[in-house]
Amino acid sequence: METESFQRIEGILSRKECVILDGGIATELGRLGIEGYQVGDGGLWGSWALYHSPNAALEVHRSYVVAGCDVISTATWGLMNDPQFDSHNIVGNEEPGHWMDAARLGIRMARRAIDEAGKSGQCAVAYCLNGDIDSVERLERLRLLGRIFKHEAPDIILMETMSLFRDGLTFPAVECMVETGIPVWLSFRRCRSGVCGVYGQHWGGPEGDLFGRAAQKFETMGARALLLNGIPAAHVDGVIPWLRDFTDLPLGAYPNLGFFRDPGWIFDDAIGPAEYAEMAARWREEGASILGGGYGVKPEHLAAMKKKLANLPPVSSGQAPAAETPQIETKTASDQLWADEQDRCLYPLPFPQIVCDPEVFQPTQGSFLIWKHLFRTGAGKGKRCLDVGCGTGILTVQLALNGAQQVHAIDFQSKAVDNTLANAFRNGVSESVSGEIIDLYTALPEEKYDLIVASLYQTPVDPHGGESCLRPADFWGRNTFDHLITLLPKMMAEGGTAYIMQISVLSRAETERLLRGAGLTCKVIDFSFFNFGEGFLANLDQIRHVEELSDAYHLSFADEQVMVMYLLEVTRQN
Repeated sequence: METESFQRIEGILSRKECVILDGGIATELGRLGIEGYQVGDGGLWGSWALYHSPNAALEVHRSYVVAGCDVISTATWGLMNDPQFDSHNIVGNEEPGHWMDAARLGIRMARRAIDEAGKSGQCAVAYCLNGDIDSVERLERLRLLGRIFKHEAPDIILMETMSLFRDGLTFPAVECMVETGIPVWLSFRRCRSGVCGVYGQHWGGPEGDLFGRAAQKFETMGARALLLNGIPAAHVDGVIPWLRDFTDLPLGAYPNLGFFRDPGWIFDDAIGPAEYAEMAARWREEGASILGGGYGVKPEHLAAMKKKLANLPPVSSGQAPAAETPQIETKTASDQLWADEQDRCLYPLPFPQIVCDPEVFQPTQGSFLIWKHLFRTGAGKGKRCLDVGCGTGILTVQLALNGAQQVHAIDFQSKAVDNTLANAFRNGVSESVSGEIIDLYTALPEEKYDLIVASLYQTPVDPHGGESCLRPADFWGRNTFDHLITLLPKMMAEGGTAYIMQISVLSRAETERLLRGAGLTCKVIDFSFFNFGEGFLANLDQIRHVEELSDAYHLSFADEQVMVMYLLEVTRQN
């Protein structure tokens, strides 16, 4: 069932020219300033426009057609995401109401944009869907698309943002789409280090050549192209020549330029059209024959890329650079009686007044361990301090109570920053406290601090158990912790110190390796114990798996599982 438009695409590929895919629909819609539009983690993303502002979707499509794109993808990625979108009359709109109506409208809007630009028969329409099928219910919904395509067929089906290979779901999902007779392109969030998130975090476990073998199977099943998407542009290098060892399918990439941070998308403005075109030329030389852009990639980027790639043939036999997969090293009665050394009565404990707002991450045992050290030592007095992942702000408030010159509290969640600032006011220290919505993965440190504190989430999770789009499950449980270590040299002032908490189900050897690489050193200044809660018990099998692969450990007592929490004092190496 190859249309005239798809045959043109095949002709471009057969002549060893480059097919240009469009850019980030969701972020381009955001640039239009549509009232009520917001790109969040999950939900409808760009598909929101099909329910609320279809003409805006039409405008975005048209801009990419005019830029010279050969393929326009529909604004339908989010329609598969959540069962709530099965209901009619979403947010007051009567048409379209059902997600299948929106799917049809998505195809029509893309075709209309092509026709209005005078490119009918030249520019192909790719029906875009979230191909990461993680449940039987979503697989059943995928099968319903075949009924839509019988009467409203696209030129290509683009299953994108795929990541894990789920037993009984991933390959049947691809097979289901191939059976429609419409050419199927597949796109994965992967780089040379394996499964890759939008921030560049590598959240899958070791898997060898699993992706390569899967590529070979997809080719046998009838897929027509294999692409990369949903990852930072800097992570594309080296993947395409590596994949070429496994498959003869056309290969390509359309990465992101920027990162999501609550409550919106932060663009990498340092990569303009000319810079993006240079990057695309490099991927082309590695063998890419389909190139485009993800979130943050504007029509101007693709117009520059098209001009740069004109008449530039692909390199058919590039050699992949050595993988930089991180390796974890293996095991080798009165107040006086209740007072501390500073004569402060500890009963009741002079703990700050902290209110935990709804949806804000509550203080953990690790936070309490760091708080105890700050309380006992008075650390931070007269210093400029930074609280990374402030949550409710117990560390921020204590630093301010200790007499810090300034405490800057950061968190990726806007409600957490608000909660921290409110708690600073409750404790009378608001004048020395500031807050900012910053995601560690997007942080570009501009200031240095004398003292940094951080108690970050650390839990090994089987990535096959499900994930969100932006913060997927973490095989080793240390993505955010590791990223903080890489940022510390840029955040710490000369002679500065960081107090960070690490749990024992994370590898000591890997932490030491990363610290050495960053020019840092650490020592344990305190420790405590923590019985596994519900979340850790739910991931006990994965925790044990990580312990088998590294020097991570925990303690077992009959039916009780206990971890050790270490408070590390991090300084620069002498």
